Amino acid sequence: MNAYVLDFKDIDKTKLIAVGGKGANLGELSRISGIQVPEGFCVTTEAYKQIIVPNREFNAWLDQLAGLKVDDQKRISEISAKIRKVIEETTIPGDIEEEITRRLTKLGEKNAYAVRSSATAEDLPTASFAGQQDTYLNIIGEAAILEHIRKCWASLFTDRAVVYRMQNAYGHSKVYLSVVIQRMVFPEAAGIMFTADPVTANRKVLSIDASFGLGEALVSGLVNADIYKVREGKIIDKKISTKKLAIYALKEGGTEEKKIETERQNKQTLTDDRILQLEKMGRTIEAYFGRPQDIEWCLSEDKIYIVQSRPITTLYPAPENKDGKNHVYFSFAHRQMMTEAMRPLGYSFFQDFFKLISGSAMIEIGGRLYIDISRELRSPLVSKSFVKGLAAVDVLMQKAFINLMKRRDYVKTLYRGKSAMIGASVWLRWGIETIKAYRKNDHAIVKDLMARHEALMRQREQKIAGLSGEELFTFIRKDYGNLKDAVFAGYGVVFAGAYASSWLNKNIKKWLGEKNAADTLAQSVPDNVTSEMGLALLDVADVVRKYPAVTAYFEQAGDETFFEDLAKLEGGQAVSDAIRAYLKKYGMRCSAEIDITSPRWNEKPTILIPMILSNIKAFEPGAHTRKFEQGLQEARKKEQDILRRLEQLPGGKRKAKKTRKVISVLRNYAGFREYNKYIMVWYLWTIKEALLKEADRLAQKGVIKDREDIYYLTFDELREAVKSNKVDYQIIIKRKEEYAIFAKLTPPRVITSDGEVISGEYDTGSIPRGALAGVAVSSGVVEGRARVILKMEDANVEEGDILVTSFTDPSWTPVFVSIKGLVTEVGGMMTHGAVVAREYGLPAVVSVENATKLIKDGQRIRINGTEGYVEIL
Repeated sequence: MNAYVLDFKDIDKTKLIAVGGKGANLGELSRISGIQVPEGFCVTTEAYKQIIVPNREFNAWLDQLAGLKVDDQKRISEISAKIRKVIEETTIPGDIEEEITRRLTKLGEKNAYAVRSSATAEDLPTASFAGQQDTYLNIIGEAAILEHIRKCWASLFTDRAVVYRMQNAYGHSKVYLSVVIQRMVFPEAAGIMFTADPVTANRKVLSIDASFGLGEALVSGLVNADIYKVREGKIIDKKISTKKLAIYALKEGGTEEKKIETERQNKQTLTDDRILQLEKMGRTIEAYFGRPQDIEWCLSEDKIYIVQSRPITTLYPAPENKDGKNHVYFSFAHRQMMTEAMRPLGYSFFQDFFKLISGSAMIEIGGRLYIDISRELRSPLVSKSFVKGLAAVDVLMQKAFINLMKRRDYVKTLYRGKSAMIGASVWLRWGIETIKAYRKNDHAIVKDLMARHEALMRQREQKIAGLSGEELFTFIRKDYGNLKDAVFAGYGVVFAGAYASSWLNKNIKKWLGEKNAADTLAQSVPDNVTSEMGLALLDVADVVRKYPAVTAYFEQAGDETFFEDLAKLEGGQAVSDAIRAYLKKYGMRCSAEIDITSPRWNEKPTILIPMILSNIKAFEPGAHTRKFEQGLQEARKKEQDILRRLEQLPGGKRKAKKTRKVISVLRNYAGFREYNKYIMVWYLWTIKEALLKEADRLAQKGVIKDREDIYYLTFDELREAVKSNKVDYQIIIKRKEEYAIFAKLTPPRVITSDGEVISGEYDTGSIPRGALAGVAVSSGVVEGRARVILKMEDANVEEGDILVTSFTDPSWTPVFVSIKGLVTEVGGMMTHGAVVAREYGLPAVVSVENATKLIKDGQRIRINGTEGYVEIL
C-alpha cells in the first residue's frame, strides 16, 4: 500500500490521519451496500508533509503565524497569503506525482474530477470545520489536477481557515491536509440531506434540500432550494422554491451559471419516489455511522450518487429512549440557573438526591440534568398548573411548553409512566405550613430554623471528617434523608414570603396602578444569607484597602500559595484573617454550585479578588452598613407612601391594614428564601472534602493520575474504585473528551425523546422597536455600560456598570454590590438573581435570549426592569 496515494476501497475510519475527515468518510461510504459513491482516491497527508516539513520558508512564516491572536486580522492576512504562495509554487516530488498520474490513468485521465480538500480536523464527530478549505469542480487533465492539488494544500491557510483554527484552539502545525480526487458526476439535480431536522433537531424527521444542476449553487446560496421533510417513509412537508439559476459543468472544464427555463423554475426538483428513495439511503448511511448525518447527494442518469457524508455536530444529544415511547423533558439546569455542563460525579450525586426527595429520576443529556414531564402533560389540569408555575422560573421555558401543548395529537401519545412531580401529600403539608407561618408572622421562626440547620451541619461536618472508605460511602447514602429534611424544612416560610410578594404586586397595581411594588418593599430584608454574602465582601475590601502591598499582590495572586504569600506582606495577616473568616461562612459557594465538582471559593480564593478590587475602587470605607441602611430606608419610605395613598381610597383603612400585615410577612420571611440552598451547598462541600481525600489516596496508589479524575466517575463507580483500588482509566479519558464537547453546547429548555428541541418566543409588539425582549423581575429603568461577563472570576466591574451574563446563581451576589442593573439569558421572577436584584434595588431583566451575543461588552444600554426589555443605545 502506497504512503502517498490511497484508493477509496483501501480507506476506512482508521485512516483518518492519512486522508482526513472527508477522505475517511468517503472510504467508509464506499463500503455500504446499496450506496453508490463516484470512484476516486486520496493524496494522503504524507504527501503534504513531504511538501512542508523540509520547507524552511514555509516553517518560518508558520512560526510567525503561531504567535498571532484572532484580532491581528491584517497580519494574519499578510502571513497567510505568503504561506499560500510558498505552497502553490512548490514542485511536487517526482515519486508523489508518479503515483497520482498512475491512479488518474487507471480511472481515465480524460475524465473530469472534483479536487477536494480533506483536513485531519474536518468532518469529525466533534467538530465540522466545514467549508474552511477549498474544493474545485470539473478539473480535467493531469497538469490541471496537480495544480489544484497544490491549491487545496494552500487553502489550509486561507484567512478564514486560520482564524477558525484559532477560535477552536487548533494549532496550525497540528492540522494536515489530504486531497480527494473524485470522478465528477454531472447531475440533473443535487443537494443536501440531513437525517435529523436541522431546524427542530427531531431525529425522526429527515430533511432534503434539492436544486437543479450542481450542488454548488445551493451551498453557495445562489439559489433557494426545494425543502422536503420525510418522517418514517412519509413525506410530511414540501416547500417548492422558485429556482432561477443553476450551476452546470462545462465539457472543457470548469463550471458556468445558467438561467433555468421559466416553465421549470417552480417545478418540484425531485419526484416523490426519488425523495423516498433518498430517505432510505439516508437512514442506511445514518445507521452505518451510528449518528445523524449531513449528506451530499446528486442525481445523474437516473442514479443517485452520494458524494459526501459527515456527522451533524451542531445537534444537542438526544435522550436515550429505551421503551420506544414518546417523552418530553425539561431542563433542570435552567430552573437552577446553571446551564453549564456537569461531570459524571456531579450529576450522578444530584440524581440520587433528587430521586430521594421526589421519588422520580432525573436523566442526564449532554452533561445536563433533565426531568421527564410526560405524564403530567397528558393531564389538562396538571399541565395547566405546571405551565402556569413556570412563569416564576423561566418564561421562555413556559412559552416552549405553551407551543408544545398546542400539539394535542402528540401530547396524547406521551408516556403514561411515573410522575416526576412532588406528590399531592407533600404539597398539602407545605400548604398547611404556609398558612400557619403566614398567620403567625413571626421572624423568630426564621431565626429558629437557621439555628437548627446550622447546628445540624456542624454535627455532620464532624461526623464525616472522621470517616473514610466504605464507611464514608455508606454514611453518605444513609444521610441523604437528613439533607432532604434540611432542604425542605421551612418551605412554609418560603411560600408565605412568596405569597406576600405576589399579593402586594397584584393588589397595589389594582388599587394604585403601581407595578412591582414588592421589589422596593423587599429591599434589605433581614437574614438573606445570599445578599449578606455580597455586602460582607465590602468589609473584606475595607481591610484590604489599608495595605497597598496586598492590593499590588492581588494583581498576580495564585491559589496554591495564596495565604502563604499574604503572610509575607505588610498587613497580610489582617487580610488573611478577614478572607478566612469570609470563607468560613461562604467559602463553600461557587458558580454552578449544585455540581459537587465545581471549584469552591475555599479551593480557589482568588476568584474573589476581582470583586474585592472592584469594591475598593467603587466604594468608600463602611459601605456595607450604608448600603444596607439605604435599602432599608427606601423600603420604609415606600411602605409609608403606599399606606398613606391607600388610606385615601374608598375602604382605604381596611386595605391599608391588610397591606401593612402583608408587608410585615414579606419582610419577616423573604430573606429565608435563600437559606435552604445555602444549607444544601454547605452539605455538598462537606461531602466533596471527604471524597477528595479518597481521591488523594487513589492517586497515591496509582489508581488514578490526578485527584480530579474522580469527577469523571459516577458516585457508585467511585465507591467501587475506593473499595477495589481499581478503575478502567479509558473510561475517564473518554468522559473527559465527552465533557469537552458538552461544555460547548447550549442546552435546550425543552427536548423530546426524538431529540426535537421545543422553543418559545416573546410577543415583541409591546416593546420599542429593536429592543430585546425579556422578563421584568426587578423594577426600574437604568442606563449604563454593558459588561458582558460569562465567568464570575472575570467580573472586573465598576460602579454603574450593567451586568450582562448567561445566568446568575447565588455565587454572583458579590458582583451585584457594584453594578446598577442586571440582564441574564435565563431566569424568572423567583430565581436567585431576581430575588437578590430586588433586595439590592437593581433593575433587572431576565430570559433575554442570546443577550451575551447580541449585546457587546462596553456598549451603552438601557434596561427597563418594569416592562421587561433592553435597548442598545
